[in-house]
Order: sequence, then structure tokens, then C-alpha cells
Amino acid sequence: MATEEGAGAAAHAGSRPDARPTLRRLVPRTALGLAGLLFAMSVASAFTGAVLYAYYEYRLGQTDDRVDEFAASFEGAVEDALGRIETERDAAVGAVQTQLDDLEKFAASGETLTALLEQAAPSVWFVATLDEAGQPSVGSAFVVFSDSEQSFLLTSYNTVRAATQNPAPEITVRKGDDVLGVELTSWDPANDLALLTVDRPSLPALTWAPTDPPLQIGDRVFAVSGLGAAGGAISQGFVADVSGNGIQHDSPVGAAFQGGPLVNSNGEVVAVASRAYSPLGFAPEAVFFGVPIRTSCAEVLRCPDPETQPT
Repeated sequence: MATEEGAGAAAHAGSRPDARPTLRRLVPRTALGLAGLLFAMSVASAFTGAVLYAYYEYRLGQTDDRVDEFAASFEGAVEDALGRIETERDAAVGAVQTQLDDLEKFAASGETLTALLEQAAPSVWFVATLDEAGQPSVGSAFVVFSDSEQSFLLTSYNTVRAATQNPAPEITVRKGDDVLGVELTSWDPANDLALLTVDRPSLPALTWAPTDPPLQIGDRVFAVSGLGAAGGAISQGFVADVSGNGIQHDSPVGAAFQGGPLVNSNGEVVAVASRAYSPLGFAPEAVFFGVPIRTSCAEVLRCPDPETQPT
């Protein structure tokens, strides 16, 4: 009986499953098999790494694209902002300049007046003579052209009127300590113009203002005298009216200023300052009439071209 029980136990033990045969089937028994298994595992690992790297590159590319897109939009926003700033700045500068231009129309600065006087002074001389009653008669004159022998100056007929008669008083022009005798060459009483000749060659002449653009109402004009501590004196005013007969303005024209140049803001001659010229037939008071500079070509000067100054 014991034998039967042992045989039964042995039979029962033979029927229990054993895990080791399955493991033996999975694990190669030869070196070649092991090498193949390792190769397969390496390939799988490499493939997994490649997939992971590709995914990493994909995500990195998306991140770079988003960064580039943000940078591009940010750069565009910055450029737009800079453009708006520049536009606003230019507009502000233009507004300020407009305000400054408006202010300059009311009063020229001391620097402007000094610069204009320095520009005109070498060509403007103080005129001294006597009137018909033997009393002093004064004014200014300015060089309109010169050559290698003489220089020619325009002045006010009202200043040198007595010199058109006999006996004629002496006429002198002065600049500082330099005093020259001059000759009255021609005159035009209707336009208060006279031409003086001095035996001093190559004196600097003032430039005449061009006809284009024309002088406008509201433009600033400056009367220049040849008498002053700085070599001359200057007064400023505004154009009240412009016509072919005269330039009406409110620049103060004292006795020493009559016959001197009336210049624009560029220092160019637009007219001859006068205290006596009255194209409307009545005596001017505070608002004087300047004789248009090209009117001098009609009687007292010989201008080769009406649009240019004499040479």
C-alpha cells in the first residue's frame, strides 16, 4: 500500500507544470543566439531613441517657430511704435518751428539784427551836405555797383536836393573816419532817387532781391543807415502793402536812414528808404513808402536787364 501511495505521489509530481522550460525557450542557448538577441535589443533601443529624438526635434521646432513668430510680431510692434514716435516728433518739431516763425514775424532777435547789419554795413555810407537854406541835410547811401575806377551809390533826392542847383553845396559820404567827396551824377525827384559817384574803386555792392518770390504783405523789412557806432544802424518793420509804385512799411525811417537800403530777411535790397516819397499824393506819417529798387533803373541807373541789378 505504501508502494501505491509513493507511486501516486510520483505521478502527481510528474503532472505539475515547470516554468523553467519556457524560460529556456526564450533565452538563446548559443552565443549566436545571444548575439542576435542583443542586436535586436540594440535595434529596438536605437529605434526608441530615434523616435524620442524626432519627437524632441519636433517639439523644439514648434517652440522655435513660436519664438520666431513672437519675435517677429514684437519687432513689428517696436517698428510701428518707433514710426509713430518719429511721426509725432516731426509733427511736434514742425509745430514748434511754426510758432518760432510766427514769433519771428513780430520781432527779430538781436542776433538777427546784428547779422543783417554786419552784412549790409560795408556797402552803406552816411551822407552829409547842406539844404537850400544852408542847414545840415543828412541821409544814407548804398553801393549799387562799382568798377576798377569808381563806385556808384543810390541815395535820397530829398537829402541832396540843394546840390542840383548852383552854387551846389559839397556832398560827402562817411564811414567811420573814412570821409570821401562825391559827385551827384543823376537824380529823379518824382521817385526821391539820386545817384552819387565816388572815386573809390571796387566798393562792395549790396545784392538786389529777386522778383520771385515777390515781397508779401506781412514780410519783415529792415531799414539800414550808414551812421552808427557799429558802422551803421538798423530798424525793423513789416510790409503793409506792395504795389508797382511802392512798398508801404512801418520801419522807422529817421533822417539818417533816408536814402539807405530797405532789405529783406536775407539782407537783399528790396527798396530805397524814403521820408519824402508819396506815390498816393499825400505825405506819409508813421507808415512810409519805400521806392522799389528796380525803379532806379528807369531814370538814375542803366540796368542791362530789368530783372537784374546793374553790373
